[in-house]
Amino acid sequence: MRSFAYLGKKTIDFFSELGEISKLLFSILKSFPLIFKKRKLLLVQMEHIGVNSLPLVVIIAIFTGAVAAWQAAYQLKGVAPLSFLGTATSKAIITELGPVLTAIVIAGRVGASIAAELGSMRVTEQIDALETMGINPIRYLATPRFFAAVFMMPILVIIANVIAVIGAFLISNVFLNISYAVFFDSVKRFFYISDFTFGMIKGIIFGGVTALLGCHIGFHTTGGAEGVGLSTIRSFVLNAAWILILDYVLWTIVF
Repeated sequence: MRSFAYLGKKTIDFFSELGEISKLLFSILKSFPLIFKKRKLLLVQMEHIGVNSLPLVVIIAIFTGAVAAWQAAYQLKGVAPLSFLGTATSKAIITELGPVLTAIVIAGRVGASIAAELGSMRVTEQIDALETMGINPIRYLATPRFFAAVFMMPILVIIANVIAVIGAFLISNVFLNISYAVFFDSVKRFFYISDFTFGMIKGIIFGGVTALLGCHIGFHTTGGAEGVGLSTIRSFVLNAAWILILDYVLWTIVF
């Protein structure tokens, strides 16, 4: 009986939290027309989420492309000529590795940061002070972060894709003796705009989910400094899990 009671409680808690997240999302979307009146807040968050994340994204992308090239070469050995290496790596990067790995990196850097910032403001009663002054915390704190993530994530994904493909080419050229013409002719012949579009849709969704969960967890932080730490960890864990779940769901819908 205790097991059923525990399961029931967790189920109720899950749907209750899902309702709170949906309510937060609705409030953020309702505030969209006002975002351009608060352009400075949006630009600050775009710099934090996008520009400041570039060094980490570039490093991850280079080695993602390098590993993708080695893995594709291993898979193609004895099955297909290495002239298809450009196709194999670019498709994997553009549709899967670029969006997903970039999203997980941003979840660790930005999602946790949002949860920590808003959580600190919650436990020090700064959010309560905003409400006392008649300032809507969702409009002032959550909306700029959400739309900054939605706007910047696709850009980061594009940059990650380009860097990763270059990394894959360098490995292919230096270690596997595949020329520039052979590698990129393979990329060009089998490139579909739908692959690129699919990756961008993933980037937009992952960016929105990362910021949304970070804001939700931050707003509901309790327990002082220890609570802020727990919220930071919870934000990254939930974001990473939901990114992979949504990645599977999107593939299921498309195919």
